[in-house]
Amino acid sequence: MGRHRKPPVPTIRRGSVIALTGLVPAGLATVTGASDGNLVGSLTSALQHEFSPEADAALPRPEAAAAPVAAPEPMLREAKQVVPVGPPVVKTVALPDGRVPAALPAGPIGMPGIAEHAYQNAERILAVENPACAMPWSLLAGIGRVESTHAFGGKADADGNPIDPVYGPVLDGSLWGNNVVHDTDGGELDGLASYDRAIGPMQFLPQTWRKYAADGNGDGIADPQNLFDAALTAGKYLCSGNLDMRDPAQQTRAILRYNNSMAYVANVMAWETAYSSGIAPGASALPRI
Repeated sequence: MGRHRKPPVPTIRRGSVIALTGLVPAGLATVTGASDGNLVGSLTSALQHEFSPEADAALPRPEAAAAPVAAPEPMLREAKQVVPVGPPVVKTVALPDGRVPAALPAGPIGMPGIAEHAYQNAERILAVENPACAMPWSLLAGIGRVESTHAFGGKADADGNPIDPVYGPVLDGSLWGNNVVHDTDGGELDGLASYDRAIGPMQFLPQTWRKYAADGNGDGIADPQNLFDAALTAGKYLCSGNLDMRDPAQQTRAILRYNNSMAYVANVMAWETAYSSGIAPGASALPRI
């Protein structure tokens, strides 16, 4: 979602065509309609009606980010009860020097431990804030895997801050298949004052982040670069419009908000199944994005 010229930082690189929709927060968009294998066909048949930006826009949208619910410290799995302290401040935090990757046991299929904690933390919070959505942590993990490989393979400190900030390509039209998205945040979140780019490990456009931003680690700040904040915000975004993730058609519709491509949906769902089962997805389940 936005891009700036500060000291060079790693960007999400893809070898395939990228096509963002105006609503989509993901920086990892794909060619619409691409599909492969039975998985994509079954997902397509699960849809109750054809996706369209107009239909999605008609869904009721939540207001600004809800009051933060403090999450457990990354090393803990038990939820804590806290008193909300008001809406989070939406900004990107200046990361301190001397950070080192969190030393946590790996999750399923080699998922970085810090990322697993962030996704499971978001599931716990959403189970309280929006139980009707039934958001599984494995779905958030599937999106995190496709969007940024869990912040460059879990290169994040114990607080969930990436060692190097995560940015998608600049949406200036130079990359074939991408929409042109002019600046919407004055460079505050993405560091660019001319065009936007996707930000953080879950790849949100700045304008979408501002609408759904959530504080996943209870520090009073909603930072798109932070794994805990980004995972919870992604869950809120997918659940919006009263969608139920237990219904395959509604889950598919939610993922299409991120990227209007059935190939993208197939990849996310394949990784979701893999993380929940502990069995790596086969090549046929991962069509080219």
